[in-house]
Amino acid sequence: MRPLSFWQNSPDTPGIRARLLSPLGNLYARATARRVARPAAFRPPMPVICVGNLNAGGTGKTPTVLALVQHLQARGLRPGVISRGHGGRLPGPVEVNERRHKAEETGDEPLLISSFARTWIGRERATAARAAAEAEIDILLMDDGHQNPDVAKDLSVIVVDAARGFGNGLCLPAGPLREPVAQGLARADVLISIGNEAAQSTFRAQWGQYVKIPHVNASLRALETGMDWEGTRVLAFAGIGHPEKFFGTLRYLGAELVQTVPLDDHQPLTPTLFKRLETDAKAIGAQLVTTEKDAVRLPKDFIREVLTLPVRLHIDDWKTLDRLLAPAIDAAKDLSR
Repeated sequence: MRPLSFWQNSPDTPGIRARLLSPLGNLYARATARRVARPAAFRPPMPVICVGNLNAGGTGKTPTVLALVQHLQARGLRPGVISRGHGGRLPGPVEVNERRHKAEETGDEPLLISSFARTWIGRERATAARAAAEAEIDILLMDDGHQNPDVAKDLSVIVVDAARGFGNGLCLPAGPLREPVAQGLARADVLISIGNEAAQSTFRAQWGQYVKIPHVNASLRALETGMDWEGTRVLAFAGIGHPEKFFGTLRYLGAELVQTVPLDDHQPLTPTLFKRLETDAKAIGAQLVTTEKDAVRLPKDFIREVLTLPVRLHIDDWKTLDRLLAPAIDAAKDLSR
């Protein structure tokens, strides 16, 4: 009998694999429906914006959180962020400090976000929210949590990779979804699809019939750092949901990708692994390059040897988002008076 991992990961007969696993996917969907029907365990005194997804990962939640954080800060607000701290060993609740904590303690995404806004982690989101509620913030963002009812939400944002869409439309383990598309979008206020024009067109053709809420297009763009990537020989490595997206950005900027090393999402960058990357880069005369998210997991002794390519989310239609954000922003401003 083949192990479950074969049916989840093997490229062979994906249709058969999905059909065989669809009963388990149905059970997963029913379990999610029961969970999200529970009443919220905690309602913070400030407005809560949840940035979540329907897919199991790699949709662009963290860049969306950062974009919203900076957008709210530009309006004079003091946003805070809570996260489960995936990949970290600290149970929380604890406020993340980028100078004191390491990625293996807090998770890489909260550590990255903490350089932009005050951030708390907690295995139980309600405990993290309670800790944040005692701080001097006036609006709270949840990094993930659309399928978690523990904290009451005032605005729910769903993020999706336009190129991948919602996969085969089935729930784990038969497909990539945490819950059925219609069910998940029915509890959301806005959908943000991230991708280029071709990907956006494909997404609308395949999934537009399910989108009954406001839909905003966005794309990830490299942040101008003064670095000229044209013709630069690089060994690029990335431990994000879809490493090829990062490699594609480097190619678009003109970098010569001599070698690419896709890693698992959140994969620890151990000294042994990094030594191998370092050796390979020297052998081919290439510069090591990675993502911001991976950079926070680098061993301290190697940070200076790696270039980071930061990307930021470009929202096509802030007017639609501002209209949806307005009640939360007004409530936050009332709290700060």
